[in-house]
Amino acid sequence: MGGGSGNSSTLYRVIMSTDITLVSRQLFALVDVNNFYVSCERAFNPHLINRPVVVLSNNDGCAVARSNEVKALGVKMGMPWFQLKDLVRQHGIIALSSNYTLYGDMSDRVMTILRDFSPYVEVYSIDECFLGLQGLGKLWPTATDMGQSIRNRIYQWTSLPVCVGFGATKTLAKLANHIAKKQPEFNGVCDLAMMPSSQLDALLSAIEVGEVWGVGRRISQHLHAAGIHTVKTLRIRQPLGCVPDSA
Repeated sequence: MGGGSGNSSTLYRVIMSTDITLVSRQLFALVDVNNFYVSCERAFNPHLINRPVVVLSNNDGCAVARSNEVKALGVKMGMPWFQLKDLVRQHGIIALSSNYTLYGDMSDRVMTILRDFSPYVEVYSIDECFLGLQGLGKLWPTATDMGQSIRNRIYQWTSLPVCVGFGATKTLAKLANHIAKKQPEFNGVCDLAMMPSSQLDALLSAIEVGEVWGVGRRISQHLHAAGIHTVKTLRIRQPLGCVPDSA
């Protein structure tokens, strides 16, 4: 999740809000396909399901997508193929050449489905999309219900698994998506906007600050130097003096 440095002062104001529901009356969803390239391959070859699969870059140079089974073996994104050969022999990893025509087509299908849920669609990457949900709250009992409907529709129509995060800002929706992926008890959908503060504090205390969208390596170093290592600590402290607004 960690990306570029972004606007640090805005980021801090968002994360440090005492009540996350008061950050904004807006609501955003971030829909992200799990292990996108691998999932696309599995959609057309079900024999790959539950097996360790890695998709390689052009010319089969390095790993650009990994199934959860491969991630559990310690294979990192971008790891060169020649370094994987021992693991391939030991664990039966299946290596596939990338098929970007397939991935582009599957991405288009997902984005088309999402336009049925909101007219406010922002395609962020080939496998991620933000939805603006202003004025749509009455269409669903809860945001979680909407998120599960999104997951079910996309899986039924494309066989692709997705997670959905909801938040009052795009940063918070991205963080919620991260939680939905990492915490099985959320069943693929996390709504930070309606989460009780005690549960929110427990979750944020376990998330490293570098996982926040907009906190890159340089800002992480500044935050760590200031004793800020988790999202919860970022939320309750005001480190604006240690990181310039232009960072």
